[in-house]
Amino acid sequence: MDQDADKSGEDTQDIELGLPVDEHIEEVSVGGLRERRRGVYLLPNLLTTGALFAGFYAIVASMNAQFEAASLAIFVAMFFDGLDGRVARLTNTQSAFGVQYDSLSDMVSFGVAPALVAFSWALSSMGKLGWAAAFVYVAGAALRLARFNTQAATSDNSFFRGLASPAAAALLASLVWSATDLGFQGEELPGAIAALATFVTAGAGLLMVSNFRYQSFKKFDLRRRVPFVIMLLMVLVVGVVTVDPPRILLLVAVVYALSGPGQLAVQRLRTRRKAH
Repeated sequence: MDQDADKSGEDTQDIELGLPVDEHIEEVSVGGLRERRRGVYLLPNLLTTGALFAGFYAIVASMNAQFEAASLAIFVAMFFDGLDGRVARLTNTQSAFGVQYDSLSDMVSFGVAPALVAFSWALSSMGKLGWAAAFVYVAGAALRLARFNTQAATSDNSFFRGLASPAAAALLASLVWSATDLGFQGEELPGAIAALATFVTAGAGLLMVSNFRYQSFKKFDLRRRVPFVIMLLMVLVVGVVTVDPPRILLLVAVVYALSGPGQLAVQRLRTRRKAH
């Protein structure tokens, strides 16, 4: 009892002195009962930190006009972001801390970083219009993440409502990567390319806060057995991407971004046909 009191007193003294308290305490539900647990899970949060670092590196690289490296860093962030949640579920290490940390990491890696990369590459030449487009993207990512966090418990996991922020980031990163690979950067950047980048940046921001439905692929189970042909198809996909990574990834990102409005258009067309 005395030791607990001394420990509590030490924690209180640390807070008063402005020093960090040594442990994170989180309430969890176990068998319908609430329990207080100390500490955080290392593995999933380490992967989230990797995604955060990749997003930060993308910002730094874009400031130094290293746009290809910045674009690749965003895709690296997507890789780590895709792993942390699955690893947490597979190892049963989900936590409220991990959810919030992942959301903040996503805001940096898929909200701020892509907008700054696109702005440094092309949008800055568009003046105030470029500033506005970059801000629309950042605000769209923030609103998208806030909406997702508040509706995650009640929404259908099979679909996303609005374009997911990693997919929007992939769209901008692949566009910058493809154009840079073709030599379109700096003073050699045509006005038409800058205008296209402005339109795509603002459009991606608006798609994130739209009500279009996008396939989430969250129900794809990595632990179950699949036919051998599926493995063969995966090998072929990797082979196709390696032929021309920037253009192939850009094509995939554009198709996925347009799949939401496309599905809605097809549904309305079918409804009109049935009505007639």
